[in-house]
Amino acid sequence: MQAICLGLKRKGRKIAFVPTMGALHEGHLSLVRRARKLGDTVVVSVFVNPTQFAPGEDFARYPRPLSADKRLLVTEKVDLLFLPTASDIYSTDHSTFVDVEEISSILEGAARPGHFRGVATVVAKLLNVVCPDVAVFGQKDGQQVAMIKSMVRHLNFPARIVVAPTVRERSGLAMSSRNRYFNQEQLSRASCIHRGMRAAEALAIAGEEDPAKIEAAARSEIEPTPGVRIDYIAILDPDDLRTLDRVEGKAGIFVAVWLDGVRLIDNIIVRPSRRGRK
Repeated sequence: MQAICLGLKRKGRKIAFVPTMGALHEGHLSLVRRARKLGDTVVVSVFVNPTQFAPGEDFARYPRPLSADKRLLVTEKVDLLFLPTASDIYSTDHSTFVDVEEISSILEGAARPGHFRGVATVVAKLLNVVCPDVAVFGQKDGQQVAMIKSMVRHLNFPARIVVAPTVRERSGLAMSSRNRYFNQEQLSRASCIHRGMRAAEALAIAGEEDPAKIEAAARSEIEPTPGVRIDYIAILDPDDLRTLDRVEGKAGIFVAVWLDGVRLIDNIIVRPSRRGRK
């Protein structure tokens, strides 16, 4: 794979890369379409990375509909599919990991110790294999995006990181491979996440600057939903995940909840141009 990609680059081809864990949906396909606009050759990887799952998480049952994924990628006219095995990525004596310390220690990092070390390591390895000019990620995984951008900057990777908007269901629920675990009634309840974020966003746009009050607006929409347990709601700088004392400019509203035993994450960004004053 690396030899093929380096050969393409020697011929002047611009490589746009979309790393995925498969179970592809419209959100992934939107990244592929964005990549098509950014490069001459589109490469998609499908790899369910074992090092980002903690013991007891859903690695074994994570959906792997490979035949359906391949059909979708053919329809999107993807040039190359990289489909490595765990032994391709991790040698038997593998002992080197990437750890982006500060960004990885809060929110998902606190809830899932070791998760971001696994993510950073596999993304670094994939960037080294595919050698892309640009790599496209989705905003739904906002903390992951911030961590990857930081890693790329700190380690001087030549790839440009592009972040594409979250694709949502009509209900507002962010598209996710884990949505496959739910029936229609559960998906309807999961839409409380989006309602909560929008309530918080509306308060911030109206001019509220107190993060605690903005968080409370989201909590009041999400918490009463049956079967939902809030893991966290956080109002942070979306670029470096700094805690905000006041919401005076761009701010990220980050949410994680458990719904009937499945963990869902989402976020939206409130931008200064959309904010009013009290």
